[in-house]
Amino acid sequence: MVLTLASASPRRRELLGGLGFELEVRPAHADESVRAGEPPRDYVRRVAQAKARAVVGELVLAADTTVAVDGQILGKPADAGDAARMLRLLSGRTHEVISAVCVRRPALRLEFSAVVATEVDVAPLDDRTIAWYVATGEPLDKAGAYAVQGRFGAFVRGVRGSVTGVIGLPLDETLALLRRAGHPLPWDGP
Repeated sequence: MVLTLASASPRRRELLGGLGFELEVRPAHADESVRAGEPPRDYVRRVAQAKARAVVGELVLAADTTVAVDGQILGKPADAGDAARMLRLLSGRTHEVISAVCVRRPALRLEFSAVVATEVDVAPLDDRTIAWYVATGEPLDKAGAYAVQGRFGAFVRGVRGSVTGVIGLPLDETLALLRRAGHPLPWDGP
């Protein structure tokens, strides 16, 4: 059974493809705006479910990831100035990266989801470091304006929880959801 990935994220595609999953990529279009007063965990679950429901496939996997600091949701920055603002908020602090995964098997009327929160400790960043990082372009399409697997990894002091969740897809929980939906894992055999 082909797994339909409802995401254009190259990171999610690499994580799943690296495990041997046969993927069909169909990016989902869903409303990703934050609702007034919406907690970060509820937000990512809602968006992941909306993405999974927006795509047709025998077995659909969708995910969403956000960064939260002091209850504030930091999505993808609007521009370089917004990226610098987000990085100043994260500097020298611990924040949460929250990822939600939704797996749907429409023919069997199955839908399962999970939300995973990971704490990330960031070293203090001065204005020069922030300006350098923003100028690399790396933070411009990332939730919270950084990629732990990229250059920003040099500024991450610690991660408590799912490293792959910080990258954008908590694999342990994702594999459990796929198994629950009846999808064999690549190492399960025929």
